[in-house]
Amino acid sequence: MDALPVIRPLLGALQRFVLPHRCLLCGAAGDHGLDLCRDCAAELPRNRVCCARCALPLPEPAELCGQCQRRPPPWDAAWVPFRYAWPLDRLESRFKFGADLAAGRVLSSLWLREPRPPELPTWLVPVPLHLGRLRTRGYNQALELAKPLAGCLDVSIHADALKRLRSTAAQTELGALDRRRNVRAAFSTRPSVTWPAHVALLDDVMTTGATLAECARVLKRAGVQRVDVWALARAPASKH
Repeated sequence: MDALPVIRPLLGALQRFVLPHRCLLCGAAGDHGLDLCRDCAAELPRNRVCCARCALPLPEPAELCGQCQRRPPPWDAAWVPFRYAWPLDRLESRFKFGADLAAGRVLSSLWLREPRPPELPTWLVPVPLHLGRLRTRGYNQALELAKPLAGCLDVSIHADALKRLRSTAAQTELGALDRRRNVRAAFSTRPSVTWPAHVALLDDVMTTGATLAECARVLKRAGVQRVDVWALARAPASKH
């Protein structure tokens, strides 16, 4: 008889006793098995009213935002459950720039507790980092977020199917037009890959969508029929 199903809950209880969950934001006791307290979790900015195509937060319900009505993006649907605002932005910053993998685990857990898209892809492809930036940071934040989602949703993850050809300037410092120029021709597919019909691209934060759009175009040229974009959080409309 396999003892793991019996032992695992006991180990979990022991870990919680020795190392109880503590909120990464305020230090209070964690709640619902997370290093996040009840009060901080209540402030999470969920992206409930948004454009169905690009997940842009909207002031009132509408099928599509004005931009998607005028010029639809190259992907087919989006799943972005949060807005990029307090306190999620603090956790994301710690995860992405502070090497705080505990914050990444909290973010992945929060994402998995949100309503899931009606149609799941065959493959999940995290947006790749350039090798130089990967060496500096030590991990790809999109891949770290993708791993728990792929496991829980039973979707195959393919981290090497898409590659970044060149290092690009940090998108956070650029306006919308410069973001598009910055990532133009920055990605390609692996020549040996046979792509399925339905793929989801995954990134941590979606701002203007320039990076995801460029990746989606590359996948469509490779023969992917449907490309969805998944991101943890959506930033408000850019003023640039």
